[in-house]
Amino acid sequence: MNKQFRELSVIIPASNQSENLDAFLSQVHSTLIDLSISFEIIIVGRQIRESTRKSIRENICIFVESPTAEYGDATLSGIRQSIGKFIIIIEPGLAHPKTFLQELWVNREAADVVIGSRYISGGEARMPFIRKVLSKILNLLFSRGLDLDVRDMSSGFRLYKSHVVKNLTTNNKGFDVLQEILVMLLLEGHSINEIPINYQSTDNAYGRMSQFGLAYLRTFSRLWKLRNSIASADYDARAYNAMMPPQRYWQRKRYKHITAMLKNKGKCLDVGCGSSRIIGALPKGSIALDILIRKLRYARRFGHPTVQGSIFDLPIPNESFPCVLCSQVIEHVPRANVLDELDRVLQPGGFLILGTPDYAKWQWNVIEWLYKLLLPQAYADEHITHYTNQELHTELVMKRGYKLEVTRYILQGELILGLRKPSG
Repeated sequence: MNKQFRELSVIIPASNQSENLDAFLSQVHSTLIDLSISFEIIIVGRQIRESTRKSIRENICIFVESPTAEYGDATLSGIRQSIGKFIIIIEPGLAHPKTFLQELWVNREAADVVIGSRYISGGEARMPFIRKVLSKILNLLFSRGLDLDVRDMSSGFRLYKSHVVKNLTTNNKGFDVLQEILVMLLLEGHSINEIPINYQSTDNAYGRMSQFGLAYLRTFSRLWKLRNSIASADYDARAYNAMMPPQRYWQRKRYKHITAMLKNKGKCLDVGCGSSRIIGALPKGSIALDILIRKLRYARRFGHPTVQGSIFDLPIPNESFPCVLCSQVIEHVPRANVLDELDRVLQPGGFLILGTPDYAKWQWNVIEWLYKLLLPQAYADEHITHYTNQELHTELVMKRGYKLEVTRYILQGELILGLRKPSG
């Protein structure tokens, strides 16, 4: 087998508390042989017993010394040493490792991360009662509090596409690294799927239980700030169902106004698409464009082609779209040539939908002040260019000859214009 490549790397964080490691490794090894793929098995630990080392040698595994005894350090050390296209993390204690490994491998293309879950239909968790209750409570807290569609965030049984985690850096070293990895990958727009597992606890339940409680609670605040910042790939999409009624109202009004303007306008170029649900309402043949690759990773799930590019130099031929949408973008960038570029790619007689705050409105200035107060991690401080309705009317209607067909406001603050480009 090529020493520089494997189809699969299986990483097993081990400790002196791991029971029946020899039998477990034997099952893992035989299962991987049955899959008829190239693989490596990496055991990661620190100061392990000679009996554990013997099991590693007998099952043709690779041993990697972890810098500390912490779970997070062990897991990331194994990932960095791996050479597989896919990576499976698995711990001793799984009741049916053969079935689980086979299921993970079958589902390897279903998402960027596939989690073996104890808490979805078909999953099972056999562990001390107190630890199980605490685990469920904390998983519920993280799942709901971070708005994640993941039932078992603390599961250590996962498959990763190697390229999404290979160069990942984390702050946490304990079991809370499991939550941090998921949030970091979601920030970058990667997808997550869960499959059921049958889990049997074999380690020191009470020692691990205390780590679940203390480490997870310390981590929650930091991850919440990250999850709700503009750095999150799905920030725009999540705002549609935001827990804060004003934010939810705003997003839904914008969606309603823009989707109404899109009707019967033909294929559309969405410039600065972000991760807005509007992408899913674009007509057939449309393209979603953004400068941020993480936003485009998320946007792909809406089913339209995506293109990475800058609004200052759109990678689009002249006059190639009958409709161009640019919503909540131009206030984030210098004036420069942004309106020239939107005009360049729009066909003669085409329709331009342009949305931005109207800084001539006192209502918007009050709204922005409140927005900064309530959501300091959001967009408000990134509004570096302040447009007004009059300025845009002068630039597009008076100077370029566009015909203003639609004017919409959200709470008399956010302006959405629908303009027709001259035919010739």
